[in-house]
Amino acid sequence: MLQVQLMKPFCRKIEGNRIKLVFAYQYFSIKKDNDLFHFIPVEGKEIIVNTQSLQVENLSEVFVFQKGNRFIRLPLYQLLLVSDIHIHLQTIIGDDDQHESGVILLESTEEIIRQLEQENYERMIDYALLHKNAALFKELQQLKDSNGGYQVENQ
Repeated sequence: MLQVQLMKPFCRKIEGNRIKLVFAYQYFSIKKDNDLFHFIPVEGKEIIVNTQSLQVENLSEVFVFQKGNRFIRLPLYQLLLVSDIHIHLQTIIGDDDQHESGVILLESTEEIIRQLEQENYERMIDYALLHKNAALFKELQQLKDSNGGYQVENQ
């Protein structure tokens, strides 16, 4: 069995629901029988992963590794079968998932803040009405009219 020693994509591109990982010299190496082989981009140099199914799409891509004058030439499907490359791919793709989930978390946080501001605004109106504070009520109404909604200005 082959072991992936190092696997760092030189470039990572997201195209729709696919992640394209591009590899270059010194960024991908495998170990076979205690010999370290380094990737050389003479044939294939990219791995395309579908982000929804987490399946590798370009299984026929051929990767070439070199140590001195010895070469290992492996189609991607065979590399997936005889090595632990899938663990490294999960780590790389996991980094993208964490980034995307961070963006989603930020968007949901902003929505929660908007909802809380609206609820606070409505409580302020209730407070003004309860205490018969016409000046505060008018000020809140003007704020509502100038913003086109219930959002309170950031101060």
